[in-house]
Amino acid sequence: MSVDAFRRHDETPDSLFYRQPRFVTHIDDAAIAAVTQIYRELFPPDGDVLDLMSSWVSHLPPEVAYRHVFGVGMNDAELAANPRLNGYVVHDLNARPSIPLATATFDAAAICVSIQYLTNPVEVLRDLGRVLRPRGVLAITFSNRCFPAKAVAIWQSLSDMGHGKLIGDYLRQAGNWTAVELQDRGSAGPGEDPLYAVIARTVADQCA
Repeated sequence: MSVDAFRRHDETPDSLFYRQPRFVTHIDDAAIAAVTQIYRELFPPDGDVLDLMSSWVSHLPPEVAYRHVFGVGMNDAELAANPRLNGYVVHDLNARPSIPLATATFDAAAICVSIQYLTNPVEVLRDLGRVLRPRGVLAITFSNRCFPAKAVAIWQSLSDMGHGKLIGDYLRQAGNWTAVELQDRGSAGPGEDPLYAVIARTVADQCA
């Protein structure tokens, strides 16, 4: 994949773009409910959950208790306002694709409607595989919305199904994921947001 595939209209530092908190949701209520249902089905109760590219809301099912929920995001005010987080760190994955967390720390991870902003997605997902425990589950959800200035060029050139295939390609290139599956989780009506998910698990042997 060429370097141009990950160029963006706005190449200024992401820290400037995300400096102002945005206390809004980026998909509609039905799509949010679909995200929550995915987490309800996949994330183990009383497990350790990583919300990667997090903000002020994590869309986790309110009735499920987790042992620890940790956020990695770009805006301190948003992360501090997130009631589901037990802890967080402000970290720019485009500047530093390595996730500043210990190996085999989490049972599950979420990337919600944000994968389109990564300029080094394979490196990030490979390191995310390190951070999850063996057979840990990852849910990457996406819709048809984005900040066009910051979404990478290849994302903006593809259809929804193309986005799912692209994410699958990222995970396969990362090399430490298995059971990659694309799911259509929302049949959007007129004016409604679609919701898709790519589900994967870390390999049983992290040295593979």
